[in-house]
Amino acid sequence: MTERTIWAIDGNSQRLDGGSMFGNAPRVLWERWITPDERNRIPLACRAMLIREDDARWILLETGIGAFFEPSLRDRYGVQESQHVLLESLAAVGVSHEDVDVVVLSHLHFDHAGGLLDVYRAGEPARLLFPKARFVVGAEAWERATHPHPRDRASFIDELPGLLEASGRLEVVAGERSEALGPDYRLHRSSGHTPGLVLTEVPSADGPIVFAADLIPGRPWVHLPITMGYDRYPEMLIDEKRELLTDLLARNGRLFFTHDSGCAMARVARDDRGRFHAGEEWARPEALAV
Repeated sequence: MTERTIWAIDGNSQRLDGGSMFGNAPRVLWERWITPDERNRIPLACRAMLIREDDARWILLETGIGAFFEPSLRDRYGVQESQHVLLESLAAVGVSHEDVDVVVLSHLHFDHAGGLLDVYRAGEPARLLFPKARFVVGAEAWERATHPHPRDRASFIDELPGLLEASGRLEVVAGERSEALGPDYRLHRSSGHTPGLVLTEVPSADGPIVFAADLIPGRPWVHLPITMGYDRYPEMLIDEKRELLTDLLARNGRLFFTHDSGCAMARVARDDRGRFHAGEEWARPEALAV
């Protein structure tokens, strides 16, 4: 059996409107979980998972928002740092973007895929990083990125699909398995947030780990009724959450959170009233054998 070690890898952080992040939940409820600033914004991580396999492969699940925005857009979208934090975080564990073998993208919204691009430089075109990596994207998510709806057009990076195709290393996946990842990894699908969101399941002897992406961006959203204003079909998303959480609870599974600023991973739990919540927590897994 393949041995795996994982790290939580910080990317650039954001501050976004709390009302947008909690959909129809009132502020009096959600501010119990996350304190907003004077602009009603809440702190959000843009976290990736780094996986080291015993055959020396490096796998990266998502890349965060990165530093590709020009300054005015960086301010609009609440990006807190101008440097490429993901690259710094990888370097802190001895890895370069040039070492990564596979990058899996749950979808191509800029806060999950922007880290694929080099830092913004005035007057220079966007440049794709990760020169040897194979890029894994779900088929429906790819279709949405290349033919966006007016509602979410601004969530995509215009240049990115062309750069991925031109790399010759793009794998668009329709099923549960990816050739680049191999048979040990299962790809779940969700369409409540955006069509064809891919949730990568990492096998583990201590219960599977699912990279929850925007289906469940952090601990507060484990509670079934809590959704985001950005979600395409909130009721569908709630049904998808229920199905995934029920499955993971039965298998002693864990969720890896991309947007929770205080916690990277938690085990799925259920209270005596039947409500799902985050159980055992890992604030920041570092070289954690799974």
